[in-house]
Amino acid sequence: MTDRVKELDLKGLRCPLPVLHTRKALARLAAGDRLIVVCTDPLAKIDIPHLIHEMGDRLEDSRAEDGFFIFEIVREG
Repeated sequence: MTDRVKELDLKGLRCPLPVLHTRKALARLAAGDRLIVVCTDPLAKIDIPHLIHEMGDRLEDSRAEDGFFIFEIVREG
């Protein structure tokens, strides 16, 4: 089984759109797949980790880099 990686470019979108798009993308992934989310909305630092916890997935990395917020998520279920 090969795990897939999907990137989601959400730069420029404001709350609540980054969370809504992330939820929709995660729902389409299979267990073990990875989602990399890149956004600019500072509220995503709070909202996306909360969403990941709520959905039962795993936040593998979260960082701020050059004005972007980057989340690496592994789909658990």
